[in-house]
Amino acid sequence: MHDRKNHPPNGVRTPKKTPAAPRPRLSRRGLPRANYPAGLGALIWLGIVGLPLYVLVATTFQTRDGYIDDGPLALPDHPTLTNYRRVLRSDFLSYLLNTALVTAVCAAIVITLSVTVGYTVVRARGRASRRIFQIFLLGLAIPSQAVVIPVYLVITKLQLYDTLLAVILPTAAFSLPVSVLVLVGTMRDIDEELYESMALDGASPTRVLLQLVVPLSRSAISTVGVMSALHAWNGFLFPLLLTQSKGNRLLTLGLYDYVGEFRVDTPALLTAVVLSIVPIFLVYLFARRQLISGLMGVGGK
Repeated sequence: MHDRKNHPPNGVRTPKKTPAAPRPRLSRRGLPRANYPAGLGALIWLGIVGLPLYVLVATTFQTRDGYIDDGPLALPDHPTLTNYRRVLRSDFLSYLLNTALVTAVCAAIVITLSVTVGYTVVRARGRASRRIFQIFLLGLAIPSQAVVIPVYLVITKLQLYDTLLAVILPTAAFSLPVSVLVLVGTMRDIDEELYESMALDGASPTRVLLQLVVPLSRSAISTVGVMSALHAWNGFLFPLLLTQSKGNRLLTLGLYDYVGEFRVDTPALLTAVVLSIVPIFLVYLFARRQLISGLMGVGGK
């Protein structure tokens, strides 16, 4: 005879037991034990990250002679704001305004085009939409340094050389491939039933995009905006090759004002670096959650 207690009846499946999660090792007082190797590694990493930041900030409060005499690791004997006053009285604010304008326009162009292209790739079922997506993915493998000469010739033919638009257009173009990839992965995760319900209500594709896709893709759109803004703010190659006059100079080129033929004013140079970091750091600080959550949806379904 079979034991009914040990064998379930036919057609009935017994649930599989999932392995229990490992419990943390506790000390005698019932508290988790300290992980000393992890703590040591965290301290080492903190030193690696914190030392350059300390040198960067401390140097801005030193004079040029004090920096040469005491070295970069020494605390300023007599902290001074002379470097900040000097930088703010120079053309730094003009460079900052040009950089902010280029960054804002690039981010707007990238967001607008990547949202529409991503929506077209996700919703269109034809071969053309797949080819468009493949072309944008191909752009990920082409570095900007490889097409410097063609870009220069095109900008010259369009008579845009030495204008801010000459920097905006190629910078936005090289930010589009990764932006389209991020938004396509996010839009594919939107439930198909939501698209169908709006189609049954008679919604046009534009209404579906504005009222359904955009609200549900806010985190990815924020990610695209921050990434394109960082790319434009830190851009160096296109401003160097496509601008010439001082009135169209950006921050990355404006730092050369503190580098002479035979000397470098390191405190003033690092002061300009600190002031140029602050605006984009604030943007990242307020959008970091959307940036992380948007990057998590890159893979799609």
